[in-house]
This record gives sequence, structure tokens and C-alpha cells, in this order.
Amino acid sequence: MLNLLLAIVSSALVSITMRLSETRIKNNVAMLAVNYIMCAFLAWVYTGFGSLWPREPGSQTMTVLGSINGVLYLAGFVLLQRSIRTNGVVLSSTFIKLGLLVAMVVSVVFFGERPEVWQWAGFALAVAAIVLMNYRPGEGKAGSMAGLILLLLAGGGGDAMSKVFEELGNPALSDHFLLYTFLVALLLCLMLVGIRKQPVGKWERIFGLLIGIPNFFSAKFLLGALNDLAAVIVYPVYSVATILTVTVTGVLVFRERLEKRQWMALVMILVALVLLNI
Repeated sequence: MLNLLLAIVSSALVSITMRLSETRIKNNVAMLAVNYIMCAFLAWVYTGFGSLWPREPGSQTMTVLGSINGVLYLAGFVLLQRSIRTNGVVLSSTFIKLGLLVAMVVSVVFFGERPEVWQWAGFALAVAAIVLMNYRPGEGKAGSMAGLILLLLAGGGGDAMSKVFEELGNPALSDHFLLYTFLVALLLCLMLVGIRKQPVGKWERIFGLLIGIPNFFSAKFLLGALNDLAAVIVYPVYSVATILTVTVTGVLVFRERLEKRQWMALVMILVALVLLNI
């Protein structure tokens, strides 16, 4: 449970730091690239500054899964940006958060996990809370349903890859798995920066490094949580507890005001967390 709690805190810190960067950052892709530099460096530190190709069983599986994960990480970000332009912030935010559906399907269908009835109820309540939290009356008409589906698959696929590695990979290579994830994401992101010709300014470097630290640890602790607990518990708890933490921080620190439906969503999240952990 400790790994899951640390993953939630780390994920919330990513969102909070990005919230702090909003008024200073001009190039999100450049900031993302610096973030991946920090993530890759930390992953390399945890490998003991070891070889990119360790002489351990499962090295090939680790390389393939980590590389796929890196592609999905960046694809999720690019698709989110495009979806916001096409479908708006509301639908785009909802669909990327609902990516936990993909991770749940993978865990149940391919790895045989079987939630209890109350856990299914908690999961359904968590999904409903995510939709309610992001709902805006009069908004939310999809300009591209295909784009939203791709966004959901990419965002959820990135989360699901941690479960796939936990099942198919060598646990001793978990840090190398993260190293390949962030290296591939970094290389693709640098290509995108070059194509768009985006300068990497001072604040992009500062906030990129600051975001990279909790971003790495959220991925690392999530892997640890999947070793400790069933994925059908980890994914929904990780998702909604992060939303809860970020929302409460927004109210207390940034003086944000919540609408009635958002307070209702928070109550639903609390009930869902109880059901998921019975």
C-alpha cells in the first residue's frame, strides 16, 4: 500500500507543478523534453549507472515493452494537445482520465484478475466521478470521436504497460524498463521540438526538471504498487485519489472554487476508495 500512496502523491505533484508553470511556460513540448531528461537520468541512477543492455534474463522483453511504453507516453501527450484543439478541454480531459478503463480491461481479460462485486461497484463509481468532475453544462460536443478514442487508448495503454511488464518482465529489470520508457519518449520528444523549432527557455528548463522528479517516481512507485496489489485495485485508486489530492490542493492552496457537481464527485471518489479497498 505504501508504494500506491507514494505513486498518488508523486502523480499529484506533477499536476500541481504543471499548474504552477502555467503563467511562465511558453513551449509545453520543450518543457516535456526536459522533464524526460530528468526522468531518464533518475532511471539510470537507479540502474546503478549500468549498461543499457544488462546481462539478465528478459532483457529483450524489457527493451521492447519499455520502448512501446515510451511511444505511448509521448503519443498520449500529442493526442491530448490535438484533441483539445478539436474537442475542447472538457472532453479531452475526461477521456484521458478514463484511460484507466484500458488498464482494467487488460488486467481482467489478459491476466485473469477478478474484482469482487464491491470493487466493481467502486470502479463504476470512480468512472462516474471522473465524468462528473469534468462535466460542463453546454460544453462537450465531440469534433472527432476517433481522436478521443485514440487519446483514451494511448493514455490508458501507457498505464497498462506497467501491468504488462509486471506480468511478463523480469522484476530485476524494472528500472531498466523505466529507463527505456523515458529514453524513447525523450528521443521522440526532441524530434518534435526540432520539427516545431521550439526554443527551450529558462522556465521550460526549470519546470521541466521539477516535473521530471515526481513524474519518474510516480511511474516507479506505480510499478511497485502493481507488485504489491491487484491491478484492479491499483489503477482506479491511483486515478481517483490523484484527482482528489489535486482538487483539494487547488481549493486550499490556489483558492479555487468548486461547483456543486464537483463536490458531489469528491464524495463519490471517497466512497469509491472505500469500496475499492474493502
